[in-house]
Amino acid sequence: MGNMIEENAARQIFNYSTIKKLDEENGSSFYLLNIDQLRTNFKKIEKAFKSRYENFIIGYSYKTNYVPYLCKELSKFGAYAEVVSRLEYDLALKIGQESNKIILNGPLKTSEDIEKALNNESIINLDSMYEIEFVREYSQQHPNKEIKVGLRVNFDLSENGESPLVEGHEISRFGICVENGDLQHVVEQLKAVSNIQIVGLHGHFSTSNRKVATFRRITEQLCQLAKEHFPTTIEYIDIGGGIFGEVPKSLIENAPTFDDYAEAVCKIMKREFDHYDYKPALILEPGISMVANCFTFTAKVIATKKINDQQFVLVDGSVHNIKPTLHKKNLPMKLVSKDHTKEKVKDTFQIVGYTCLEKDYLARDVQGQLPQPGDYFIFDNVGAYTIVLNPPFIKERPAIVAYDNDEIIVVRKKETISEFFNEDIYKF
Repeated sequence: MGNMIEENAARQIFNYSTIKKLDEENGSSFYLLNIDQLRTNFKKIEKAFKSRYENFIIGYSYKTNYVPYLCKELSKFGAYAEVVSRLEYDLALKIGQESNKIILNGPLKTSEDIEKALNNESIINLDSMYEIEFVREYSQQHPNKEIKVGLRVNFDLSENGESPLVEGHEISRFGICVENGDLQHVVEQLKAVSNIQIVGLHGHFSTSNRKVATFRRITEQLCQLAKEHFPTTIEYIDIGGGIFGEVPKSLIENAPTFDDYAEAVCKIMKREFDHYDYKPALILEPGISMVANCFTFTAKVIATKKINDQQFVLVDGSVHNIKPTLHKKNLPMKLVSKDHTKEKVKDTFQIVGYTCLEKDYLARDVQGQLPQPGDYFIFDNVGAYTIVLNPPFIKERPAIVAYDNDEIIVVRKKETISEFFNEDIYKF
């Protein structure tokens, strides 16, 4: 069976009248961004790592959620911007991020992208062989400029013949391969150019279990490769992202803590570089762990109906708003209900969305008070990938409302038809 709903627990933040007022102003479904939780997450990650290894940098993964207001707040806290496209790079500049605090990653970079990043002295991690040629061309055009680059590397992470990568992939498609000699070849090519320095290694791997042991192995391998290939110029070790945040137990049991990851990773960094006069920076690129629990999604109950022996609750929302990967787990949720005069009925029900797809279930086999039209469900832990992967499908994108203590700010308005079908883009 599914989760029990946490009836009216959301009153701790917003009572029914406040939610109803936000509905009237922004539409009957909307995201809520908790800035205080965002600040708390940043401080917890920073403290866990920086208390163990002083030269530590958080590079927030824009692709996880690039709401401009959120990115700007993280920049204020001290986060670097980790971007994987020109769109995200330009957004970082637009919100005022210092260009030397932008980390440009990603598998597809044009020569113009690389030129802009190098002109701006951004951190850049080269992913493929073709990018090496762009950097060499740039060095020829700027012979008097000291050019610093990092390399994203690819090495075998399998344990006892089993790959920890997502969806069972045996090898990652990203980075410059160590095992086939590509890394050695790239290092030799770049070292042959007098004004190019390799200053960092990047090792982001998308793994299924996000185990501490995996991050320990990534860190060890990056340190060894850096000391082997360019020990005198190393400025940073970038272990990528993918660590667990503070995940609800209903979703993941016994997830590692920030301290668990930090203890394993920083111990290696200290061991490898303690004798260095200048300690290379340790870069972490958190995404899910930074923003997942900062967002909730509010959806108004529109109607209930019974088909055979199953009870369905229709809300003004969609599975695409809260679970873009369409996984089957129920998210933690709360019911904010108005005062009903009739007796509260307990039941088991399905929460379904506004689309015409049979699979549009926001939650299955939920047990609790049967909601009534005009009530609201608030779904927790929806900050990661929902905003960026939420398609404009059937309905316009909902509003995003940020709150920090008593201050409430609309940081994205609900779309109108003219914004949904932009006349500068579409031909009518």
